[in-house]
Formats: sequence, structure tokens, C-alpha cells
Amino acid sequence: EVQLVESGGGLVQAGGSLRLSCAASGFTFDDYAIGFVRQAPGKEREGVSCISSSDGSTYYADSVKGRFTISSDNAKNTVYLQMNSLKPEDTAVYYCAALVYGTSCLLPSEYDYWGQGTQVTVSS
Repeated sequence: EVQLVESGGGLVQAGGSLRLSCAASGFTFDDYAIGFVRQAPGKEREGVSCISSSDGSTYYADSVKGRFTISSDNAKNTVYLQMNSLKPEDTAVYYCAALVYGTSCLLPSEYDYWGQGTQVTVSS
């Protein structure tokens, strides 16, 4: 059974940093992607960033390029999202998700498995 568990959310002032972690388990697939999708109140889900298991390729939404960095520690089966220069508009619930059958890991609809989400709040 695939399980994704996020941690690391919280409250931070604008300009600050947070690091989210996603611990993954139960994968039996050879090729997949792990990403973070966020949802702010009253808004649709937005693909933030993702990383490929096969070659480590990374992808970012334009809204976070240059501020967020995704990485993975394969020994720990954990993916990290380092978020710097946070803005109030980054406030959202951040979900870790896994894509196995889809093709575009910046599209929330492509994901097959989801974590429970963690709240990130950026105060101005």
C-alpha cells in the first residue's frame, strides 16, 4: 500500500523559510514522480513542484521558481521541499502526491496517490 506522510508545515513571517518533508512507502513501481500540490482557501489545487524517481529531473510552477527547491533522499525514501522567501500568497495546505500513470507532474489531476496535507501559513 502506498503511503505518503507530510511534515514541516507551520506559521512563518513573510520572507522566511520552511522545509516540507514527504516520507514515501509502499512503492513497487519502477518509474514515478513525487510532488507537492497546494490548495489555498477558495482556490483550485496548484501543482508546485515535483521530482522524477528515474532521473531526478525537477519541475517548478512559475510562481515558485527561484524560491523553492525540491530534492530527494533515496536512502530515506523522503522528498523535501525547501521554501525560501515565502510570501503571504504561498499560504495553503500543501499535499505530497505521487504520480505513477500520469505524464505531467505539475497537473494536480495527474496524481494517483495523496498524503493528508500540511498547513503552511505566511503572515505579512
